[in-house]
Amino acid sequence: MERKLIFKLFIVLVFVVSCKEHHAKEVPVLRDKPQHTRLISDIEADLKEAGYLTMNYVDEKTKDTVIMQQYFIAFLKSGPNRKQTKAEADSLQKLHLEHLGKMYELGYADISGPFGDDGDIRGITIYNTPTLKMADSLANLDPMVQAGRLEIELHPWWAAKGFPLR
Repeated sequence: MERKLIFKLFIVLVFVVSCKEHHAKEVPVLRDKPQHTRLISDIEADLKEAGYLTMNYVDEKTKDTVIMQQYFIAFLKSGPNRKQTKAEADSLQKLHLEHLGKMYELGYADISGPFGDDGDIRGITIYNTPTLKMADSLANLDPMVQAGRLEIELHPWWAAKGFPLR
């Protein structure tokens, strides 16, 4: 049941992002160059020049150099204003999904999603930005946050650059 709901939300997100052009606050586009053809030193230099914090290590098994990059993980928590009507909440949800789709499209959010329970922490977004201040600004552009239905708790988070989820 929860998987069906998540799948439906994903389909709605894809549909909304592809069908409607939203002219909210403009945010510059951040794009990574394909990394498989670039030297580790070049990738790390580009990240540092753009203001990202990085470190690296050598994987003992493969002997590959792995770049670790600082990201920012946003916990989307229940906010103080959750008394919207169903129509208002549905409208906010649509705008919320549009916002997250735009953040992903622009390269600022790498992954987002809701939690599968009904706890106080409603979901997460991982922001790929050079600073906490920038991640906070982008997260607070979310219409759900602006309406007080959600609030943001941000933390620095390190992950290997370019490693996929499995």
